[in-house]
Amino acid sequence: MTHSLQVILLLTLVVAAAKTAGALATRIHQPSVFGEILVGLLLGPTLLNVLAWPMFAPPAGVDALSLLDLVRDLAQVGVLLLMFVAGLETDLVMMRHVGRVAFWSAFGGVILPMLFGAITAVTFGLPLYWEGVFVGAILTATSVSISAQTLLEIGAMRTREGSTILGAAVIDDVMGIIVLSLVVALAKASGAGLNWSELGIVVVRVTIYFVAAIAARRLLTPALRWASTLGVSQAVLSAGLVIMFLYAWAAEYLGAVAAITGSYLAGVLIAQTDFKKEIDAGIHPLTYSIFVPLFFISIGLEANARDLGPRAMFTVVLVLVAIVAKAIGCGVFARLFGFSTTESVRVGVGMISRGEVGLIVAGYGLANGLIGSDVFSASVLMVLVTTMVTPPLMRLVFPRHAFVSATVEETIAGPPEEGEAPA
Repeated sequence: MTHSLQVILLLTLVVAAAKTAGALATRIHQPSVFGEILVGLLLGPTLLNVLAWPMFAPPAGVDALSLLDLVRDLAQVGVLLLMFVAGLETDLVMMRHVGRVAFWSAFGGVILPMLFGAITAVTFGLPLYWEGVFVGAILTATSVSISAQTLLEIGAMRTREGSTILGAAVIDDVMGIIVLSLVVALAKASGAGLNWSELGIVVVRVTIYFVAAIAARRLLTPALRWASTLGVSQAVLSAGLVIMFLYAWAAEYLGAVAAITGSYLAGVLIAQTDFKKEIDAGIHPLTYSIFVPLFFISIGLEANARDLGPRAMFTVVLVLVAIVAKAIGCGVFARLFGFSTTESVRVGVGMISRGEVGLIVAGYGLANGLIGSDVFSASVLMVLVTTMVTPPLMRLVFPRHAFVSATVEETIAGPPEEGEAPA
């Protein structure tokens, strides 16, 4: 079988498996991302190891491109698109008006997991710089989509706690991207030891990149408007992709931060233009039809649960720390800034899931040598467990019958203002 036919067959298997598993996951009241990650693990070296099957063996006498390398490259494009979509969906107006409770809940949900994740890594023999710090960075993530989907299912989307969870999850992701960018930049500059002159250069590069990238937002609308006059199909979407790829390239090559930071920033800035809806409508089919399935399957192809033997206890502790540190960090800060104990518990539980954001950070760490394959596999399992436990825990702390009537009343009266008791 030729290499091109192998690629076609592999893409067929990947997309079909991811979508089927996602559909099955939703039928058992789990997020579709859970099924997609799990089937990726099953297809990888953990169980089936499909890339070792005879049909995917390199043709005799042909120095063909490794299929795993190809999947990795396409998955990286998927990651950039996924972060671009996340940027497009970041509501800056909501972030400004969601209130201090959401901000400080997100802050607590970043600081505590970061701290205890690093402590856990060091306790199990990993170096603090930079593997330990990066483990902490992985734990800072929160999945907006999983929390939002569950809130919608239980009728708690428009409650005070629901609004706070959504706002805090978005702010949490922004803070997580900042943390990731700093860790990546410092790790690249310092290597095995801290070199203050190199760190100073990195700070300058990071600063110049963000200042230039944000200042360039004034050029985005004219560029997209020009694209709309070209008279060719999907010109605006193509222009948006060009901008996103340029921002991503410049972020890592010039700005010393992660490429996903650039794609996320491009999404946030394009979302402020008049072309946001048009790009949003086109980017979702492109991203979720093939590139996101490839990303989730690639995670499974890279991870190997069999490597976790020596790291079994580390994995168990990492999962527990991920759940407890996020719930306590978000919940305690919500309590400190005006929520009742019950409301604070709901906010903390709603922020537990890591989802695709945690996978993106972990995948970046593996690809850039910041974490080993065993830590990566442990992180994938952590993401799976937190994704699985969040919906049932939310259903437990959010009594459905109590909020169905509340949301009906709020439909008439509107959501409560910050500091006002819910109906």
